[in-house]
Amino acid sequence: MAGLDVDDVKVSLQKFGLYDYVVFVLMLLSCAMIGIYFGFLKKKAKKGEAEADYLVGNRQMKIIPVSLSLIASFISGISLLGTPTEIYLYGVQYMYIVGGVITMGFIMMYFYLPVFHNLKLTSTYQYLQTRFDKRMRLFGSILFTLATMAWLPIVIYVPALAFNQVTGINVHLITPIVCVICIFYTCVGGLKAVVWTDVVQTVLMFGAMVLTIVKGTLDVGGLSVVMERARASGRIEGPDLRFDMTTRHNIYSCVIGGVVYWLKTNAVSQNMIQRYLSLPTLAAAKKALWTFIVGTLILLALCCYSGLLIYAKYYDCDPLTTKLAKAKDQLLPLLVMDTLGDFPGLPGLFVAGVFSAALSSLSTGLNSMSAVVLEDFFKPFSNRPLSEKQSSIIMRAVVAIFGAICVVLVLVVEKLGSVLQLSMSLGSVSNGPLLGIFTLGVLIPWANGTGAIIGGSVGLAVMIWICLKAQLAIASGELTFELKPIDTQGCSYHFIASEPMSMLAINRTIPSIDSTPIEPEFALYHVSYLWYTTMGALITIIIAVIVSFIVGANNPDEMNPNLFSPFIQRILARRRIAARSNLELMAAGGIKEYAQ
Repeated sequence: MAGLDVDDVKVSLQKFGLYDYVVFVLMLLSCAMIGIYFGFLKKKAKKGEAEADYLVGNRQMKIIPVSLSLIASFISGISLLGTPTEIYLYGVQYMYIVGGVITMGFIMMYFYLPVFHNLKLTSTYQYLQTRFDKRMRLFGSILFTLATMAWLPIVIYVPALAFNQVTGINVHLITPIVCVICIFYTCVGGLKAVVWTDVVQTVLMFGAMVLTIVKGTLDVGGLSVVMERARASGRIEGPDLRFDMTTRHNIYSCVIGGVVYWLKTNAVSQNMIQRYLSLPTLAAAKKALWTFIVGTLILLALCCYSGLLIYAKYYDCDPLTTKLAKAKDQLLPLLVMDTLGDFPGLPGLFVAGVFSAALSSLSTGLNSMSAVVLEDFFKPFSNRPLSEKQSSIIMRAVVAIFGAICVVLVLVVEKLGSVLQLSMSLGSVSNGPLLGIFTLGVLIPWANGTGAIIGGSVGLAVMIWICLKAQLAIASGELTFELKPIDTQGCSYHFIASEPMSMLAINRTIPSIDSTPIEPEFALYHVSYLWYTTMGALITIIIAVIVSFIVGANNPDEMNPNLFSPFIQRILARRRIAARSNLELMAAGGIKEYAQ
């Protein structure tokens, strides 16, 4: 390839042939058929059960399908393509977040999941009205809606970039087709269709990653070569034990910050909780939780190894510098085409796997939106109870309308350029305040609605300021990225060098870091992005508790114990027993005094 330039190499790697298109189309058709089956062919739900059937599968779903659906919903195309890029550019420090993931499982199992499951909710924001008031329900629902609509277009756009890398086909030719199929099966089939398409898509995700890893490892000379090159470049390293909140990734931000981030994402997010609520018992929901955690850890490990494999493959010719990959999230697709391009059908399987991750996130988001809009925006403000037909029309209309908006917003996302990373970081703005509000609800009986809404508003305002300041600092060069070593000495083709970090950043595992700040003093917005959710939650909780006591805190003994975590319920029960005993003693003392 000595006489070739980078464009010739790029074209030579676009070997997406007939068999690949067949595999990709079969994936889309299978999803559509699942939607048709649950929407038109399967026995209809009984009268009065249509809404529960559409939104939570009549609470009769099975553990394994729901667990696979949880994995598919959480691991979007952003994660699938972004995590290997993170490892390639910055090393394995991020992977210590597995400690946070496991810890999150225990906290969710004991503190959050029992409350939501025992209340038989459909929308998690129903809880906020029962625990606080209508204002909090509306506050939470609006935050969820805005965050979801900011996130979904990016979820679609990222795998479209992968498709563009392997085929050369324009992003905006493929996204409408894929989205229309996703909107169709979500709209007609409801949660059951979403869960079972997620099962197909999860299998494709794992299959695509394993195939790429096995063949890629063999191509570079085996596992020992991959690990040796990774060690030599400093990409494999022990946990950073320095406690510095401005360090992008260290053991504290990954484990402590990771616990809180994953709690918001898994323990109180409508997208995920709706799956747990579709299971018949709390015991089944707990099994699904741990199956989800194990599956996610395996997939994260595969993504991590893929990042090391990308470096082993291109250790002496960085494709970002040479512009062989024009965006960071095209590194894994580049590896796939370089590794599997000569095997008809296998690149198609990979692209199907990446798009599967995107489709599962999109369908989950749209199904959750239909639940939130119906339960939190229509029902509370309707003068009379909605009929079954009206509910059905609203749920399906929400999926169709918001799905169409997402397709249009993909056009906007492409035009945002470097602002794209800003939009992704702002997605974390609402996470902290929302987690803080739910934590107040399940753990702090004294907190009231006025405290919660003021705390949530202050937390939201502070996090918006921090995120905006951090993004402006990145744009000005005040915050910079510290890359692991890369090289282009071994390139066998001609190219014009490019600074890799000027490339468009479009994955959430590559946010800002503070390298050498201009200001010598500590600045709040220099804090690692992994602390954002923790900060937002703590600000919300502290302000809410202070305000609650100022305006008049709740009396825990007058609260419904079912609204709190099991251990808080036990504390409240002991308080009531002690209060009753005191009353009995006082009464007995009064009788004795009267007798004397």
